[in-house]
Amino acid sequence: MKKRSRRRMRRGISRSGAVLLAGCIFVSGSLLTGCGGNRTENSADDGRISVVTTIFPQYDFVRQIAGDYVDLTMLLKPGEETHSYEPTPQDIIAIQNSDVFIYVGGENDAWVEEILESMPDEDMITLKLLDCVDTVEEEQVEGMQEETGHSHEEEDGHVHENEEDAHSVHEIDEHVWTDPENASAITGEIRDILMEKDPSNREIYEENARSYQEKLSELDREFHEVVDSAERNLVIFGDRFPFRYFADAYGLDYYAAFPGCASDTEPSAATMAFLINKVKEEKVPAVLKMELSSDNIANAIAEATGTEVRTFYSCHNLSADDFENGETYLSMMQKKVETLKEVLN
Repeated sequence: MKKRSRRRMRRGISRSGAVLLAGCIFVSGSLLTGCGGNRTENSADDGRISVVTTIFPQYDFVRQIAGDYVDLTMLLKPGEETHSYEPTPQDIIAIQNSDVFIYVGGENDAWVEEILESMPDEDMITLKLLDCVDTVEEEQVEGMQEETGHSHEEEDGHVHENEEDAHSVHEIDEHVWTDPENASAITGEIRDILMEKDPSNREIYEENARSYQEKLSELDREFHEVVDSAERNLVIFGDRFPFRYFADAYGLDYYAAFPGCASDTEPSAATMAFLINKVKEEKVPAVLKMELSSDNIANAIAEATGTEVRTFYSCHNLSADDFENGETYLSMMQKKVETLKEVLN
């Protein structure tokens, strides 16, 4: 698949640099271990297995299944943006010393693949979320800002793509957890890995996963009920749109400023005009934005159309306060149920 170059270098550390750093860490870690041990934050001394995840969704799935029976670490700090994350030396050590390592996969996690390839064969089990479900590509819908800047506005006020852009190849959409059915499938994969790695707690993992999957099934039913009884099936985002799996699951149409993994933050005048016109034409009651994202675009659209702005949770991460207050994937998704009722009616 064709790769874009926009994230080849991020925050000053190249992927090859991360691999070189990993190699140095593995060597130094081995030397330190030989001199009396090199325990990291996620290494438990009480017999619990160590589980490391890159971002919040899989972190929360693990804690719902395993609770305190595993020593759990999330590399992405609460409040951080996933697309600008770079591993620290401590993060790489945590991965090296883990029993189970869970990551998303895709271009944004290419650094993970290279680090794993550089590691010696160990007993660590890895799980890539993109391997757990059927995937789709990022979608370029009408009016959406082109990263190449090739969209243009004609006299009719509509945004048109040139022929080259219209036939471009897109990346796999990495936000697989936004569909509750996918979250349930991922939960099942995590359960199986935990039971394999820690068979002494097999029954606990199995029962907790069953209970959690029932809650996910109920959440899925609620979303279907909201959409099936709604007056419209259209949502409009003044933001990136990492909800392709969610939209497909519930038959929603959407317009947005950018695709889910876009690096752009400033939409063109044509994109803004298109979204404003769509809000007016469709009489959409509220413009949506992601959590932990700037609300400048959504606010501008809302001001121009006399509507309001609502947050629609992607669950990729959460604020430090929400983390401390015990917010979960389910609690944030439940807020989406109520928001969807508002914007679809």
